[in-house]
Amino acid sequence: MSSHSPIVVPEGFTLHKENSAYILLPSDNGAFLNTVQEFNRDLSIACIRAWSERNNRDKQAKFLQRQTQLDAKNATRKTKKRKTDGVLVHMDDESTGAQESVGVDPASLDKVKGPDTEYRTHKITILEPLSATGLRSIRYANEIPLVKHVIANDISLDAIAAMQRNVDINGLAPPGHSQSASEQPNPIKDPGDSAGPSAEPRKPTVTVNEGDATALMYSQRTAKTNVDVVDLDPYGTAAPFIDGAVQCVVDNGLLCITCTDLAVLAGNNYPEKCFANYGGMPLKAEYCHEAALRLVLHSVATAAARYGRSITPLLSLSIDFYVRIFVQVRAAPIEVKKLACNTAVYYVCTSCQAWHEQPLGKAIEKANESSGNVNRVYKTTVGPPTAQECEECASKYHVAGPMWSGPLHDREFVKEVLDLVNANPTSFGTTPRMQGMLTVASEELDVPFYFTPAKVAGFFQCNCPSLQDISSALLNAGHSVSRSHAAAGSIKTTASQRDIHDVFRSWIKLHPVKMSNIKEELQADFTRHPKTLTSSVKLVRYQQNPTPHWGPGTRAGGSKRKRSKEGKEESQE
Repeated sequence: MSSHSPIVVPEGFTLHKENSAYILLPSDNGAFLNTVQEFNRDLSIACIRAWSERNNRDKQAKFLQRQTQLDAKNATRKTKKRKTDGVLVHMDDESTGAQESVGVDPASLDKVKGPDTEYRTHKITILEPLSATGLRSIRYANEIPLVKHVIANDISLDAIAAMQRNVDINGLAPPGHSQSASEQPNPIKDPGDSAGPSAEPRKPTVTVNEGDATALMYSQRTAKTNVDVVDLDPYGTAAPFIDGAVQCVVDNGLLCITCTDLAVLAGNNYPEKCFANYGGMPLKAEYCHEAALRLVLHSVATAAARYGRSITPLLSLSIDFYVRIFVQVRAAPIEVKKLACNTAVYYVCTSCQAWHEQPLGKAIEKANESSGNVNRVYKTTVGPPTAQECEECASKYHVAGPMWSGPLHDREFVKEVLDLVNANPTSFGTTPRMQGMLTVASEELDVPFYFTPAKVAGFFQCNCPSLQDISSALLNAGHSVSRSHAAAGSIKTTASQRDIHDVFRSWIKLHPVKMSNIKEELQADFTRHPKTLTSSVKLVRYQQNPTPHWGPGTRAGGSKRKRSKEGKEESQE
């Protein structure tokens, strides 16, 4: 927003402020804004900021390494020059592509350091293909220090008009930049690209573009037009946009995805729709929200693999009525080979919810005795891993997946985001909840699925033990435990389902309920363990609901110039 001119609110509009951004909202709801999504936007800003700073550090380290190598090469050349009494031999300079000939001035050797002698901070470009009001794009430009340019796109004419108004009142429009999709170059370029290396640092800008989201992303697929970050926040599923997103993001770029279709991802009423959108079947169990995350990650991983790219999940969260994932995408054909090892089908008991994992592939390492190298060979696995009936309750299994079976988070990255939030607590409107959820995510075990003591107690028809009792019993038996961010009172553990059931059988022996139905098993130790899970730290780990504006809300209305592949997938900003 301009510091010298107050905002004039036109008739029929209201002014809404969220953190650093101001937007004008029409009374007819021509562009949709969901205020409960402020947590989503705060979290996205923190994650993109942490990622951009990490990315800049990595690029700086590589630059310094190259400079060190060039300095060493220059020193070698000077040594050779002295040995040949001032006559240089013909050599190639790998860093510049130039060649040195006999008789070159020795003083010029000190200047051979490549095209740049000082590192320039890497500024990022963000693409938001489904922008609606433009609030998210405006906040990105205002609140992420390393942002150079943001492209805010939508197909709705009402959304385009709203975005342009909002970008203008925040003072982020590129000078003299055309706002019509028909007048813009295709693909879109940063309006500051033509600035020379000596140009003054520019203020971040937001370009408003009207067009089809998938067509725009496909137009950004070349190395010259790739963007650093793509943020997909549609109304419903992100499935139609994933293929374009994994192609238009730069190597080692960041992909942010929201999916609000949890009735499909975390339910059992639309398995055919889940398979069509994400390539896997959902499961019916209390840990269905974690399965939803793994189904989306599977869809992104397989889409990226088609183009020789692999993904690294940095942070994957089930939040309120949607899932939100942050993944790093990089060109790594060797890593793509490991995808089958990080993909599994699950057999889930219809009664006690015990589950068994069936990986699709496995890696076998073979050492070469002569060279000492280790070769990795990929094989299919033998299955199924269980009988047709559950060994715990003799019920039937149903199949879920395939889905991502690898880690959901990069713990180091989550800690970086948490440190950033803790260092800037007043920068976000939802800081307490961010601190709570990020803390849980940073401690979460890298194992599939969780359980809640209340659910298992219901299966055994016994009194429910406390979180401390169950976690102490599992820790005393030598297993690891943690919370899961996806559900209050949940536990993740390295123990098998039988181990968990044995703990409950021991609990029932101490708190008798229908002893005739209890099997004789080893006695669990309920003595309080020093690492037991407690609730002493006052963190807002889980959402208290319902709250005002709960749920995905009403679809935005308004006219459109044309109907594209987006169909019903309007942005929910």
